[in-house]
Amino acid sequence: MRYSDEIIEEVRSRSDIVDVIGQYVHLQKKGANYFGLCPFHNEKSGSFSVSPHKQMYYCFGCGAGGNVITFLMKYDNLTFQEAIKQLAERAGVKLPDEDNSPAAKAMRDKRQILLDINKEAAKYYYYQLRGKSGQKGMEYFKGRQLTDETMQHFGLGYANISSNDLVKHLKSLGYNDSQIIDAGLASHDERMGTHDKFWNRVMFPIQDASQKVIGFGGRVMGDGKPKYLNSPETLIFDKSRNLFGLNYAKNARAGYMIICEGYMDVIAMHQAGFNMAVASLGTAFTTGQAMILKRYTDEVILSYDSDEAGTKAALRGIGILREAGLKGKVLDLRPHKDPDEFIKNEGKEAFEERIRNAENTFFFEVRVMQSKHDMSDPESKTEFHRALAKKLCEFEEALERENYIEAVAAKYNIAVDDLRRLVAHYASQGGLVRPSEKPKSGIQKKILPEDGARKNQRLLLTWLTDEPAIFPKVKKWIDPNDFTDELYRNVANELFEGMENGNFSPAAILDRFTDEEQHSKVAEMFNTNLVEIETKDQRKKAFRDIIYGVKSAGYERQKRELKPDDPEFLTKTIQGKKNLEKLANADISPDD
Repeated sequence: MRYSDEIIEEVRSRSDIVDVIGQYVHLQKKGANYFGLCPFHNEKSGSFSVSPHKQMYYCFGCGAGGNVITFLMKYDNLTFQEAIKQLAERAGVKLPDEDNSPAAKAMRDKRQILLDINKEAAKYYYYQLRGKSGQKGMEYFKGRQLTDETMQHFGLGYANISSNDLVKHLKSLGYNDSQIIDAGLASHDERMGTHDKFWNRVMFPIQDASQKVIGFGGRVMGDGKPKYLNSPETLIFDKSRNLFGLNYAKNARAGYMIICEGYMDVIAMHQAGFNMAVASLGTAFTTGQAMILKRYTDEVILSYDSDEAGTKAALRGIGILREAGLKGKVLDLRPHKDPDEFIKNEGKEAFEERIRNAENTFFFEVRVMQSKHDMSDPESKTEFHRALAKKLCEFEEALERENYIEAVAAKYNIAVDDLRRLVAHYASQGGLVRPSEKPKSGIQKKILPEDGARKNQRLLLTWLTDEPAIFPKVKKWIDPNDFTDELYRNVANELFEGMENGNFSPAAILDRFTDEEQHSKVAEMFNTNLVEIETKDQRKKAFRDIIYGVKSAGYERQKRELKPDDPEFLTKTIQGKKNLEKLANADISPDD
């Protein structure tokens, strides 16, 4: 349900952001704010800032920002409602009753029933494994060198060889056939009636990020088919948007995550101490899964089997990671097939070394490409060099392309000038990228006018929230319509109105926006600080320049938006120009 603004504000205001984030991140006080290592990207020096005054966090490294609610949403992969509930419970705030319309209640009840059934099934499988009938399953897990602690940690279980044991058990608890089938744990046909989906299999419970069992994977004992069977899609289980092991890996904070193919790979890696490992759920790695990983890390290491199928999966995964904006690397497991086999044969330290030396995704793709050419044959070798040059054209940024040209030339013993010319040739032919040119001395990237305008606006908004006392001086010259971007105008409206009423709150303003990207942009507006202000004169000049910059950009925007046939075009244009001239000649200061 959607909570009222009053309830949201009460929960947020009674949840001190320093106390809440301090449970997850080690914070140290520096000046007015607290700093620590950002939990959302890998860094060695703390650029993650928490402001008790603004009740906001902001990372100057990766740009993540928000209030106490959005922090929990991002850190623990919670919905807005789940984060509110968690904070309300912590702060002792009683939330209003949920939507009790018949349809809403029926849906909640159905979802809860499915979760309850899966939880009971997990308990049933767990105890079956440890009983007499589960001996075969226990022998399998012991043969895979899993400890009792690991089996307990992952809740591993066993489905008996008979085909309706679980159905009987769940019915004894009061659940009916339809509910058990909807939970993905049974099927129905005329010959067998309602019968177990899983039997004669070791069982892997699949949990969501909140530790709720939402489905199962089962490996058959013996030569039955299919070897692995997974729960079907249900109301609570979407394979493409969940990952096995994420409920533990999300708290690893290693700075990266490792994605592999199977449940046993994840379990073996966690047992060896690599608790950042996850696996897709019997399906190919999806964009949805990549976006889930992006909530916790900005780098993913692909650890697929070293056979042909694993290589194809890695190549596909590289494209998905790029599409999601994630940095990727590829783990070289040769001569072993998978992580489980590698760790058993080489040990933890050797696996750590492979992680440290994980292969750049571009070089992995090139290595696969090279394997299809006979490098002892001049013609085939030339074909490889041509293919390599075409691939280098994929880099749009000249500097990055040049760096890769030099690295590839060195790695494959190609004259760098020859390779550069070949890349330029294919680039100009295909129009993919412009040929690399050496930058001329003194030429820098052009800063667009709107970039400078937005920075002035961010500086002004930050200054206002840091020093509300300057508001009367600001509003004499600036109003929200002077902000050039719609998002900036909305934020300025909220802030100016709050300051007029004496109840402004940057953290509360964030609650008006639901999109994660908007959260980061709004947080940046309140965390853009001036540097090198040491004297009163410098402070006065900075204030005047910012006010004039905001007013000037606002005037230019309004002038562009006015149509020449607008009756007020001339009046507004002249008045705007006069206001600018008046401001240019005014003696303004934040301290007068």
